[in-house]
Amino acid sequence: MSDGRLPPLIHPTAVIAPGAKLGSGCRVGPYAVIDVGVELGDGCEVGPGVHLTGITRIGPRNRFHAGAVIGDAPQDLKYDGTPTRLVIGSGNTFREHVTVHRSNQTAEDTVIGDGNLFMVGSHVGHNCHIGNHNIVANGALLAGHVILGDRAFISGNCLVHQGCRIGRLALMQGGAGISKDLPPFCVARDNNTLCGLNIVGLRRAGLDAGERLALKRAYTRLFRSHRAQRDALASVRTELGGFPPVTELVDFVAASRRGVCGDEGRR
Repeated sequence: MSDGRLPPLIHPTAVIAPGAKLGSGCRVGPYAVIDVGVELGDGCEVGPGVHLTGITRIGPRNRFHAGAVIGDAPQDLKYDGTPTRLVIGSGNTFREHVTVHRSNQTAEDTVIGDGNLFMVGSHVGHNCHIGNHNIVANGALLAGHVILGDRAFISGNCLVHQGCRIGRLALMQGGAGISKDLPPFCVARDNNTLCGLNIVGLRRAGLDAGERLALKRAYTRLFRSHRAQRDALASVRTELGGFPPVTELVDFVAASRRGVCGDEGRR
């Protein structure tokens, strides 16, 4: 092509609706279905049996493995069939049989950022807002309206209740379930239970020793003392607020409407 753009490479058994838009160099595998309303960015790969549907805007370099269903209607009995949307950034990987649903109302989209990995059989519900560079492992389920920050790790078979927030660099151990907010940098286990900081994740993210020590002190005061939360937040903000990660932690806890998970020692 004269403009240097490569035509899509489409398997003859794939079904591409006339209104679908495929970017330069896309590859579409056998028996994939791409419906009208889908826009696929440059360099995307669509594997066998993938179904892309709804009003779904997909950025460049995303990979969809066999059997993934992306952009289908929300599992919400109040949904009335209006043309809601799903917006996906760049460089994400959706492994086999991942499901991502579009939003349940036109005023808000389901949004996925950049560089995320969704492992086999994981689910992202309607109206979720997913940040960047997260890992959502096999069988993990994010219900509707979940907000997931950046660089979090949601382990296998974890359950996240609708409307929960999960902060940056948080980690959920395998099989954990939360119906409260999970603060940034913290590790969740069992049900709504914290068991310390994600120390390995903090090191990998480049937080220096001073920041990690400040977070440890903040964690102890916020989650392992018997002070009232308002007093603990004020104390941490005053004495440790010079460290940006501590301020991030304090702001997250202070903004929680449904409450945050509690430490197993205090409980």
